[in-house]
Amino acid sequence: MNKAELINEIQKIKGADCTKACAERSLDAVLQAIINGVAKTGSVQLIGFGTFSVTARAARTGVNPKTKAKINIPASKSVKFRVGAKLKNVAK
Repeated sequence: MNKAELINEIQKIKGADCTKACAERSLDAVLQAIINGVAKTGSVQLIGFGTFSVTARAARTGVNPKTKAKINIPASKSVKFRVGAKLKNVAK
């Protein structure tokens, strides 16, 4: 499912009083709220759905596949998603 299909699904769920533009604004608002929450507190937990959290990656040595030269990859931060129980059960 892509973003356009997700917007159509939100519109169906919300009913006749929700336009496609309303559904898109709703989705954008939720995504922005998750981004803001992760940036501010380092984690956003949606019970049953999952948890978005910031994780630290240590510095490491890698290999350039083209030249086979060793390169240093600096430490960085990334966002990780851990699946919640309800979402995990859907995939079974």
